[in-house]
Amino acid sequence: MEKMGEVEPSLEVFFEEKKRKKNPLVPVGAFLTAGVLTAGLISFRQGNSQLGQKLMRARVVVQGATVALMVGTAYYYGENPWKRS
Repeated sequence: MEKMGEVEPSLEVFFEEKKRKKNPLVPVGAFLTAGVLTAGLISFRQGNSQLGQKLMRARVVVQGATVALMVGTAYYYGENPWKRS
């Protein structure tokens, strides 16, 4: 017998898995963004400001590409919040 207010975990797992299958490149973009950010901060810390600046610019590009992937896949799969029903 289930307790009241308890959410069935298989349903939550199903929805999370579905999102991951629709946007497989978004987690990759997030990890790339974090990696470039970390490398840039390390290079700034070591005193190499030119490399750090280039890495920060690369981070902006990677982050923009990740956001574009999120918006593009949401639009492709019909999850557009601006779309009138």
